[in-house]
Amino acid sequence: MNASELRDKTPDQLRDELANLKKEAFNLRFQQATGALESTARMRTVRRDAARVKTILNEKAAAAAASEE
Repeated sequence: MNASELRDKTPDQLRDELANLKKEAFNLRFQQATGALESTARMRTVRRDAARVKTILNEKAAAAAASEE
């Protein structure tokens, strides 16, 4: 997922996406602890995607605050 795809989404959709990514990160950590994790690279991509979503949410919040002034 790239930033341009995320910018097209609404803040509610972004929050849902962030929740899904956090659940997936939790599941991946659990798999790693039990030794069932097949792709360790997936942990990195999920973590980066979550950071990307948070960044876009903060940008949208800042833009909304600036437009109110």
